[in-house]
Order: sequence, then C-alpha cells, then structure tokens
Amino acid sequence: MKTNSVTTVDDAAPDKEAQAYSKVVWRIMPLLFLCFLVAYLDRVNVGFAKLQMSTDLNFSETVYGLGAGIFFIGYFFFEVPSNLILYRVGARKWIARIMITWGIISALMMFVTTPTSFYVMRFLLGVAEAGFFPGVILYLTYWFPARRRGRAIAMFITGIPISGIIGSPLSGWILQAFNGVNGWAGWQWLFLLEGAPTVLVGLLVWRFLDDGIADAKWLDPEEKKILQDNIRADVGEKTSHSFKHLLRDTKIWILALIYFGVLMGLYGVSFWLPTLIKATGVERPLDIGLLSAIPYIVAIIAMNLINRSSDRHAERRWHFAIPAVLGGLGLIFSAVFAQNPVYSIIALSVGCAGILTICPLFWTLPTAFIGGAAAAGGIALINSLGNLSGFVSSYLIGFLKDLTHSTSIGMYMLGGVLFVCAALVIGLIPARLVNR
Repeated sequence: MKTNSVTTVDDAAPDKEAQAYSKVVWRIMPLLFLCFLVAYLDRVNVGFAKLQMSTDLNFSETVYGLGAGIFFIGYFFFEVPSNLILYRVGARKWIARIMITWGIISALMMFVTTPTSFYVMRFLLGVAEAGFFPGVILYLTYWFPARRRGRAIAMFITGIPISGIIGSPLSGWILQAFNGVNGWAGWQWLFLLEGAPTVLVGLLVWRFLDDGIADAKWLDPEEKKILQDNIRADVGEKTSHSFKHLLRDTKIWILALIYFGVLMGLYGVSFWLPTLIKATGVERPLDIGLLSAIPYIVAIIAMNLINRSSDRHAERRWHFAIPAVLGGLGLIFSAVFAQNPVYSIIALSVGCAGILTICPLFWTLPTAFIGGAAAAGGIALINSLGNLSGFVSSYLIGFLKDLTHSTSIGMYMLGGVLFVCAALVIGLIPARLVNR
C-alpha cells in the first residue's frame, strides 16, 4: 500500500509540472505576445509610411534609410541601462513605462515634416523602446528553464510575423482609405492609428503582468515550488554570473556579432519588404499590404515547427545554421527574380521563414550559459550591439538603391551575411555549452 502511494505521487509529479507550465504559458505569453506585436508594428510601419511619405516630404532613399536606421542609435545607447533598471524595479513597471512612452512618440511621428525632424523622432522612438526586447528575454528566464525556453521565446517572437500578417494589410488599407481624411495624409493616419493602441497595451501590462513566480497569485504553493526548483537547478548549471566577467568572455562578443548579422537580415526585410514588392510592378498600397503578409504566414509555420524540434532534440546549432542558409538563399533569389511577382514572393517567403526561425533560436544560445545579475546586462549588451545592424542595413540598402536604382545589391549582401552567421555558430559555439 505504501509503495503504491509513492508510485502515485511520482507519477503525478510530471502532470503537476505540466499543469504549472500550462498556467504560466496561458497567463503571461498572450500579453507578452501582444506587446511584441504592437511593438514591432510601431518599429517598422515606417516601411509602409515610406510609400507616401517619401513623395510628400521629398525624401530620398538615403534619407529614408538613415531615418529608419537611426532608431537603433537611440536603442543602442539606452539598452543596457534600461535592462539593468528592469532587473532592479521589476518587469511590470518598467515594461509598462517603455510601452506607454514609445506609443506616444510613435503617434507623434505624424507631425514629421523635414529630414531633421524625421531623424529626431526616430532616435527618440529608439530611446523609448530600448530595453523592451532584452527585458522580456530576461523575464522569460525567470519562468522557464533552458529546456523549455526555446518554445517560450518562439511564442513571443511570433509577434513579428503576426504583426506582418495583420499589420501589412492594415497599413496598406490605412494608407489607401484615410489619405486626405481631415486634411491629413494616409501616412499620418498610419502613425496615429498604430501608435495609440500601444499606450493601451502598456496599461494592460501595468495591471496584469507579475514580476516573477513568487508574485503569481494564480499559482498554488506546490506549483510555485516546482517552477522555482526548476529555475534554481537551471541557474546552477550556468557558467557566468558576473557582468564584468561576461565582458571578458569572447563567446559573448561572438554571439553579438552573430546577432548583428541575424538582425541585418531581419530589418533588411522588415523595412524594405513593401518597396521590394512594389518594385515587382504592384502599385496599390492595399495590394502591397496583402502580398506582404504572405512571407510572414510561411514564416510563422516554419519558426514554430523548427523551434519545437530544437527543444525536443536539445540541439541548437544545426537548427540555427540550416534556416540561416535558407534565409540567405531566399533573399538572394528575391533579387534574382525581382521582376517576377510570383517567384519573388516565393523567394521572400523562404527568406522570411529562415530569418524569423533563427531569431528565437539565437536566444537559446546565450541564455543557456549566463545567469544571475549578468543575464540582465549580458542579454542587453548582445541585443544592443546586434541592433546596430538595423542602422547599418537600413542606411546601406537606401544608399545602394540611390546609387544603383535597385535593391538587388543590398539583398545579395544580406544573403551573404546570413551565410556567415551559420558558419560562426557551427564553427565557434561549442555544442556542449548550448545543447542542453
């Protein structure tokens, strides 16, 4: 009788753990997903605004590329301080602050009239948003051990393709339907109507987000203990706990370089996808928006399937490298078939699927071996250095387009960068460190 009782408890433990993580997923992930959806939409809707704004304000491709990219300069300088503040004051207060301020600034983009005001507002938007993405990655380490983190990060980053699926047709429709309403251009309405909801989501964060397991009143004591024990065991396996020690770790700088390349591909597509589709001969903003959604639909399927496979097999490097190569090939062939809408959309779909798949997979690498206070600074350092690529890729593609009257050279460049990222992960990141 006693033996049967012990067996029953042991058999029930995995069910209790699964129940606890199911609660966590359904409680925090929808809200974080919504945050990233509106965040990414506010960050890249300038790509659609460009379709009208550049003509209305007489902006060259270089001016647009510099303005789109200067966001990341503000982001870079305030990223690490922002994440360290989040570590000290808690995720609820700081993520809410971030979202409310950047929603207001995004809406105020409607009043841009000159290149200088465009640059200033994009810089301030970067300052306001700094710390959001690495803050959420840090926050997920409070809830999920390494073996569950790949799927959790993938759920969060699904906000990127969903923002494309929803935001692309919506942005195209706003440009087309609201142009001239109340004397405002369509691009002005675009910034206003897509910026205001971010403020409301920030208020939801303030009301509903818990800072950690101990604050979650919706978990019972046994569930809290299971989750906290898993996190403590996971932290015990990490190798770096001091931010100063982390700065001397060459792996961190290699990872920052890899992430720089990953984001070059991501922002190259995000900021220029409407322009690439328009170059195939599609003219109406709504049609461009609908076609822009197709690559993101393909990407959301690929990224979730591959990230699940990565968690199931506890293998990170090849699950990263193969999609990175496919992403590079997709960008290159989108340029090769630039005049053919069907082939170009197919190639862009492969490119988006590869790039968006490796975004969450990348974050399973550093979070596998950094913990403690170092995680706040380390994640922010990698993210801030990597995000400088948003400035580089946006400006370079704009400059090359003005110079050559084509985006093809830019796409070839981004494809090559993704090949290098794949080689760096396989060649320089040890399997024993990240395949856990």
